[in-house]
Amino acid sequence: MNMKSHQEDAGRLINILSHQLKRKITLSSEKRCGLTNMQNRVLHFILLRALEAPVYQKDIEKEFDIRKSTATEILKLMEKNGFICRECSKEDARMKEIIPTEKSLTIQKEVVENIRSVETKLREGIPSEDYQTCIGVLKKMIENLV
Repeated sequence: MNMKSHQEDAGRLINILSHQLKRKITLSSEKRCGLTNMQNRVLHFILLRALEAPVYQKDIEKEFDIRKSTATEILKLMEKNGFICRECSKEDARMKEIIPTEKSLTIQKEVVENIRSVETKLREGIPSEDYQTCIGVLKKMIENLV
């Protein structure tokens, strides 16, 4: 493998992009809301999903393709910091519904704007057709690894 092919390695570039995204979101959301990148994304998901249906830990595991133990730790910290509370589900007492707290609702605008601004920056200078092609390729790569 020569140096040029290494620099164009998709896995390497995706890893770099992932680190830059995490850094950008964490930098902005920690200053504004006290949330890490992952907490910001999870809270964004909870706030949007809770408008339509109850949210459970399994929904977060599936949405972010994370292990149960990882989701548990994220949610424990978010609960400790007052962003969510967990209550027994009305449908199934074994399941805990994740509910955004008043604290979350007060920072909802910042959480949504933080992700939106990073996504906008990410798309800068990329034609819509190229962006859609990229999304399709990324989805296929994820599918290939599952």
